[in-house]
Amino acid sequence: MPSQRPPAARRYDGWRALRAHGSRTLAAAAVATALALSATACGPSDDKAAGNDKASADSQQSDNTIQLPKGFSLKDIEKWKNGDWKHWDKDRWLREARDFINPMIKGHWKPDTMKDAQSDDKKFSGKDAPGTAPGAGQGDQGVTDPAPRPVRAQAVKLPYHRSVPPVGKVFFDSPQGHMVCSGTVVKDPAHPGKSNLVWTAGHCVHAGKSGGWYRNIAFVPSYNDKGLPGTQVNTAPVQDVAPHGVWWANWAQTSTQWITQGAETGGLGAPYDFSVLHVQQENGGGKSLEETVGSALTVDFNAPQVKSISSMGAWGYPAAPPFDGQKMYDCIDRPGRLSLDPAQPTMYRIGCTMTGGSSGGGWFAKGPDGKAELVSNTSIGPADSRWLAGPHLGPEAKGVYDAISRKFANKG
Repeated sequence: MPSQRPPAARRYDGWRALRAHGSRTLAAAAVATALALSATACGPSDDKAAGNDKASADSQQSDNTIQLPKGFSLKDIEKWKNGDWKHWDKDRWLREARDFINPMIKGHWKPDTMKDAQSDDKKFSGKDAPGTAPGAGQGDQGVTDPAPRPVRAQAVKLPYHRSVPPVGKVFFDSPQGHMVCSGTVVKDPAHPGKSNLVWTAGHCVHAGKSGGWYRNIAFVPSYNDKGLPGTQVNTAPVQDVAPHGVWWANWAQTSTQWITQGAETGGLGAPYDFSVLHVQQENGGGKSLEETVGSALTVDFNAPQVKSISSMGAWGYPAAPPFDGQKMYDCIDRPGRLSLDPAQPTMYRIGCTMTGGSSGGGWFAKGPDGKAELVSNTSIGPADSRWLAGPHLGPEAKGVYDAISRKFANKG
């Protein structure tokens, strides 16, 4: 049973209630895995064969105009699919934005491997934000408000495909093993009503300045749709664990700032800790992700300053104790500000007890038309899981979003 939410926070019981609320209120979206940043990559470790071959539809991606990274051939893809992805050579990580590669390995993400995926539970190391001023200024830039009181995470209404259809889990592999984040289906301006885009955190796809791209990145919308206990997930029918199938990232983009500054505890890359995935369904089917789940969110790159927002929320799948990653939760709170560097964008911050595993999950707000919009994603949080912080989505985030939309604009 959900525990009692503090009276100061307003409850949004599912997607319909969120959409019905009329004021510009930021409502539940996702949580803390940048709490749990991991330092891994997604590049091949045995890429001796030179070449610039195009990937085949069932191995890398259906977009045959996207070329393989330098020094990576179709032969390497076959090695990868046969288990070579497990060989992590930090000196050969693919880390540049143009070098993303993620060959599809059918059957890799099964109920048991999805259940056992963990968060890398590293935390924001500072007390709050050293070198920033208390929140008393007129604007948000360079301002840090007092840390919020904890808001206890609440279980999301079942089944998830009805209450919050755009939300799901992001799975990936790191040197530490199978890992998880959260993600949200977002609209694609190049394909109205037929989006294949997923919003998540940068640290869910790329290790930042110490590494490169993660491996075997996939999205599962409405993961564990019926909220089965962990003891039953291993043996549950696939349609209960992945009701809309497994969607593999055939391209990912994150910010240059995350790639060059991101760290295990967030670092100065945290205000730019966002990513967009373009995905394709493992078992085909013809329909887009948006058509399949029945919903996708608009992304708001011009969200108001904190003082104009009465509440904000996060949705996600917390996996670090006391949670086990098998169920979806949300938190609702009035946001404050967190500044890591006065020269960088100020982050949103809310009270929330969600832990690692829910990072990358979207933070939602009411748009002018009363519909929910994505305005941020979970990036960092403290070791004691009292609060979460997410980036303010500005021109850098819009650049990442527009670039991946354009990349696939002429593809079906």
